[in-house]
Amino acid sequence: MLKIAVIGLGDISNIHIPAIQANPNVELVAVCDIDESLKGTVPEVNFYSNYHTMLEHETLDCVHICLPHDLHYSATKACVEKGVHVFQEKPLARNAEEGMALVKLEEAHPDVKICVSFQNRFNETVEKLQEMVDSGAYGKVIGLKGLVTWFRPKAYYDTKPWRGTMARAGGGVMINQAIHTLDLMQLIGGEIDTIRGSIDNLFDYGYDVEDTATANIQFKNGATGLFFATVTNATNSSVEFQVILEKGKLTIKDSILTTENDEGKKVEVIEDTKLPGSKFYYGASHAKLINHFYTCIENDTDNYIHVKDAQASMEMIGAIRKSSEIRAEVQQ
Repeated sequence: MLKIAVIGLGDISNIHIPAIQANPNVELVAVCDIDESLKGTVPEVNFYSNYHTMLEHETLDCVHICLPHDLHYSATKACVEKGVHVFQEKPLARNAEEGMALVKLEEAHPDVKICVSFQNRFNETVEKLQEMVDSGAYGKVIGLKGLVTWFRPKAYYDTKPWRGTMARAGGGVMINQAIHTLDLMQLIGGEIDTIRGSIDNLFDYGYDVEDTATANIQFKNGATGLFFATVTNATNSSVEFQVILEKGKLTIKDSILTTENDEGKKVEVIEDTKLPGSKFYYGASHAKLINHFYTCIENDTDNYIHVKDAQASMEMIGAIRKSSEIRAEVQQ
């Protein structure tokens, strides 16, 4: 039975911990947070306020990193150097440079597995879309569209100020809300040639992270991509992800994958499993990916989402930010 620990008891840990506890083949033995008032919030589990102390005292197989972005590298490094596998929440790091340090860490410890939580890859809609694209039945990809139109009030940043600072978060809407969409765009579109992007702040919250971003993406296979993300919408609308192919159009919206028939009418293909009692955009694939990673640990297999896979989205964010600064396209 795998021994599991969680570092960080913030919002996202409330998705990880139930998934861990629901798996009969693993045991949650420890949690860690610098806020000692959280001691006892996870019953019958050892509590630590320092993860170095936890790593010294506990025999662990896997640690979940559920920390602010600026702590991802240091916490993951500490676990990996102890020989403990890591399930790390997105984003990989604060920026592409820090992400590359994690790529090198992964390469230096080939016997230790690091899985990055891009759980949307495991959504039923995404798995089916990828299968349909890979089949070749619809021809080659000629265009992609990724739209994220959500809302975050000023209180979202005020209650946890790290979210609003470049030094700690590494960015705003791109790295925090829309990174899954960027990940899927490169996963389906393939290698990127150039990016022309623009970032802005439409709300005057007084923080230095962007709340809106747009980009035109040129892929090496000739496809084009449109990316738009904002947290200045009136509400949290459904993410829309569309793939335009030579012989069809595949769209994921409202957690449903549709295609179009010859009359231009939408035909439902598959719908994602919902996670009751959680934010709709979390979906139900966290547990699916977590359990898959545990199986990879037990069987010593490598078909999980590696650091090198997650680095692609960090490079995209960096390119959009740089392009906005220099007002020109950036070669990837």
